[in-house]
Amino acid sequence: MQSIFYRTAMYRSIAALLLVFGLYASAGGQVLGGRNTFAFLDLPASPQLTALGNVNVSQQTSDITLSLLNPALLRPDMHSQLAASYAAYFGDVKYGHAMSGYYAKKLQTTFSASLQYLNYGTLPQTDATGTIQGNFNARDLHAQLSAARQYLERWHYGISLHFVSSRYGAYAASGLLADVGITYQDTIHGLQVGIVARNMGGQLHTYAPGQEEPLPFDLQVGVSKQLAHVPLQLSATLHHVYQFDVRYDDPGDAVADTAKKGSHVADKLFRHAVLAVQWKIAHYVELTGAYNYLRRQELAQTDAKGASGLSMGVAVVTRKIQLRYARSYYQRSAAFNHLGINIPLQEWMH
Repeated sequence: MQSIFYRTAMYRSIAALLLVFGLYASAGGQVLGGRNTFAFLDLPASPQLTALGNVNVSQQTSDITLSLLNPALLRPDMHSQLAASYAAYFGDVKYGHAMSGYYAKKLQTTFSASLQYLNYGTLPQTDATGTIQGNFNARDLHAQLSAARQYLERWHYGISLHFVSSRYGAYAASGLLADVGITYQDTIHGLQVGIVARNMGGQLHTYAPGQEEPLPFDLQVGVSKQLAHVPLQLSATLHHVYQFDVRYDDPGDAVADTAKKGSHVADKLFRHAVLAVQWKIAHYVELTGAYNYLRRQELAQTDAKGASGLSMGVAVVTRKIQLRYARSYYQRSAAFNHLGINIPLQEWMH
């Protein structure tokens, strides 16, 4: 009887959270594609996230960096795990990320802290006529604190707090954001379902006084299934579930706008989906692949789509170390590489 009461209370809590997320989205979160500030929050912070298409809230793995997308994925066995990665992004942009986890037994809570730094290098500063007046530096900084707990046998919930800071020459901005996530995990059947609301909050300081800009809010739902007799894990994730049509509407392109009005419902639906698969080879090697339909449709060249929207990764995972590499294709000739390492310190200290 008590178990039924707790489960009913949990379901009601989830319904209340969904209602809050929906109200937040309708109040001002419905902004996509280049029309929000702190867009670097959507960059994959680790090779595992890059390989999964950077949209996954339910993957079952020991990589602590997955909790960057859903804090409810933090687990006690991630205690003392350190993760570091480096990415050579487009346009000579480079960024690095570091993260660690800690399980507080008395509080029955798993914590994590991470730091991401993006360096855009030195850029020429020009006036309205294009005359070079000098140079300026540009960078972004993202610090994140997360906490997660277990509820009953199969539920986990978590929250992340983000401090973000950007400086582009004379212009600077900062913000405080939060993520809230929930997962339901059935280890007997190899199933996990996750939901997360990301990037809720506001700016502490704006680039221009009095001109606050929208944040890259997202509501994501996903499911992952570990097959019983094959070492495969399949994942399907939906992003921006609060807004059905997420295609970019270019007001200067009348042809594209006309095509948009007459396009099919299936295209609108699949632009929300990111599909992924992870295959364990032998005992120590993992292969990961993902397909991001929205990225392919919006970034691929019309006459040469190639591998646009695809991402892949390979990892060597042992008890004492995880080495990961991922490559993600945005266009046929435009892809970036991501390298990372995870070290569970408790295994080395033991």
